[in-house]
Amino acid sequence: MLNEIKRRNLPKTIPDSLTKDNWSAYRREMIVLFEKEEYGVTPEKPESICWEVKKQHDSVGGKAVHNLVNLSFDTPKGEFTFPFDTVIPNSDQPVPMFVYISFHPYGAGQYLPIEEIIDSGYALAIVNYNDVTKDTEDNFESGIANMYPRRNDGADWGKIGMWAFAASRMMDYIQTLDEIDKDRIYVAGHSRLGKTAVWCGVQDERFAGVVSNDSGCSGAAVTRGKKGEHVVHITKNFPFWFCKNYQKYIENEENMPFDQHQLLALVAPRLLCVGSATEDEWADPESELMGAYLAGEAYEMLGLKGLSGDIEVPVEPGEKRFGGKVGYQLRNGTHFLSRHDWLGYMEFFNGQ
Repeated sequence: MLNEIKRRNLPKTIPDSLTKDNWSAYRREMIVLFEKEEYGVTPEKPESICWEVKKQHDSVGGKAVHNLVNLSFDTPKGEFTFPFDTVIPNSDQPVPMFVYISFHPYGAGQYLPIEEIIDSGYALAIVNYNDVTKDTEDNFESGIANMYPRRNDGADWGKIGMWAFAASRMMDYIQTLDEIDKDRIYVAGHSRLGKTAVWCGVQDERFAGVVSNDSGCSGAAVTRGKKGEHVVHITKNFPFWFCKNYQKYIENEENMPFDQHQLLALVAPRLLCVGSATEDEWADPESELMGAYLAGEAYEMLGLKGLSGDIEVPVEPGEKRFGGKVGYQLRNGTHFLSRHDWLGYMEFFNGQ
């Protein structure tokens, strides 16, 4: 594995000159690079948000309260509103929360074992990504995409950035909730929404941790030398996820001034957990593991433990490497966010 890392000629995660004292400036510099070259430039945070709780009722057999929230804020083209759900377990003390960026409306079932998460003491805030902007090539005319002018400089934000922006607006609201432990709020997503969770968590340091499940290319997986999906595939099929500048690296990945392990590193010193599946060759578990391992350099520089375990020893299916501030788990199966995955992520965060 270490020979493979060297062979791929990856950019350094941590420059030789970097110290704890200039980490913050380095983070900002790298975020600007990823904005301009991959995900697009995120607009400024709105000055204020407002919300209306549309429904409130008992849920999960009376063990939690379910709210439907409509959240609104001003944009250059007027007010924008999107809905999301919260499910908060009944508790005498503040509880941790997952902000989950979802493919499905609340209650659809797939990817989200709600009762087990609630029974584990976690609250949920769940947004259906299509309620923010549609996951289609629509000339950026749906939802929030239509509320901000396009920059036309190659660095216009793509839809991954828009979904991430909405998750941060949910965080604005969550900060007002006494029921939630503000030091234990984590952003989570699967596949393209795993990419979204990483980008959200990198930009918004209020999140105490990030879950990237099977996020693959342009997510947790190192791009250079990976198996499966590459920039040429993802920008052909989903150009609207990214800024136009990202297309410069089609068949030109060796000249990218970045790679995904450098993005993961920007989560430091907060918690990061990456999950893979053995048969998910398009995402490439080995490259996701490599991304997590190399991101650990930032944690080590900050005096923290990165990914635990010997990187030269293969990770076995079912294995969890949770001994550091960067976690990695691998399960048998295909591209999916399973009950097994969720239980592993909660185990990781509970152990910190």
